[in-house]
Amino acid sequence: MPAVAIRDAIHTIGLTKRFGRTVALDRLDLTVEAGEVFGYLGPNGAGKSTTLRLLLGHLRPTAGQAWIFGRASGDAAAAHRHLAYVPEDVALWPALTGAETLELLADIGPGIDRRYRDELVQRFELEVDRRCGTYSTGNRQKVALVAAFATDVPLLIFDEPAAGLDPLMEQQFRQCIAAAVTRGQTVFLSSHHLAEVDAVCQRVGILREGRLVEVADLNDLRRLRLTEVDVSFRGTPPDLEQLSAVPGVSNVHQLSPSRLSLTLAGPPAAALRILATAEVLALNVREPSLEEIFLEYYGQPAT
Repeated sequence: MPAVAIRDAIHTIGLTKRFGRTVALDRLDLTVEAGEVFGYLGPNGAGKSTTLRLLLGHLRPTAGQAWIFGRASGDAAAAHRHLAYVPEDVALWPALTGAETLELLADIGPGIDRRYRDELVQRFELEVDRRCGTYSTGNRQKVALVAAFATDVPLLIFDEPAAGLDPLMEQQFRQCIAAAVTRGQTVFLSSHHLAEVDAVCQRVGILREGRLVEVADLNDLRRLRLTEVDVSFRGTPPDLEQLSAVPGVSNVHQLSPSRLSLTLAGPPAAALRILATAEVLALNVREPSLEEIFLEYYGQPAT
C-alpha cells in the first residue's frame, strides 16, 4: 500500500469504476489538501456522483484506491468519523420535526456544536417545529446543511448543496463555507452551479466523461485563459503593429480614434509597456468567468 499523507483530506490513485462496459470513472488521481475549498466540476453524467459514492464507501472501486485523511475509504466506519456529507437530494424522516431530526443526527453522528447549530437554524430561517414530511426541497436541504456545518469533523463533502435554496440562503451557505475554512475544515464541493464554485473555491478539478481533464488554482486557471482588454487614450495611439507582435496578444482592433481592444493570454507586462507610449485614460480588463472556462473545456473533444 503506498504511503498516504495524513494531512491530505482526500487522496486517490487510479480510482476507477466500471458498470459493465460503461466507464463511470477512469483512473482518477486527485489530492485535496487539508484546509482548502475544492470545487469538483462536471455536467451530469461526468462521474461526480460516482466519485463521491466511492469516497463515502457506498461503492467498491473496480480499480485504484481512495483515502480520507489517510483512512481507506473502503473502511467506511473509520472514514466517516472524519467527514459530514450533504447529498443533492436530501431524504429525512417524515414523521420527525426538524428539531427532532437535528437531535437524532447529533446523537448518531460525530461531535457537534449545539450553540452554533442553533445560530445556523436562525440564519437559514429553518422552521424546526414542522414535521419533515411537510418540508420543501429547500427546507430539507437546510436541515442537512445545518447538521453538517455544526459538526466538528475535518472534512465537509457537498453534492450540489445549493439545490432548492433561494439567493439569500445561497449567500448564507457561502458565508458558512468561509467560516468552516476559518475553523480549519476542508470543503469538497461537487457542483455544476458555476457561480457558487467561483465564489467560494480556491482550486477546481474539471471532470469530463469520467476523466479528470484539469486541476488548477482558480486564479491561475483564469490567467491561462484569454483576457479581454479595452483601452481608451488621448492623442496618438500606440503602435498597433508592435502591439500585435507581442507574444500572447491577439485580436488588436482600433474601435475609434481614441479606443482600442485586444485579447491577452499570459503576463501583461510587455503589452502594457507598449500601451504606455500613449496617453492612456482608462484600461478595462475582463477576466473570463468560471462558466466561460468550463464551456471552453466542454466545447473540445476529450483527450
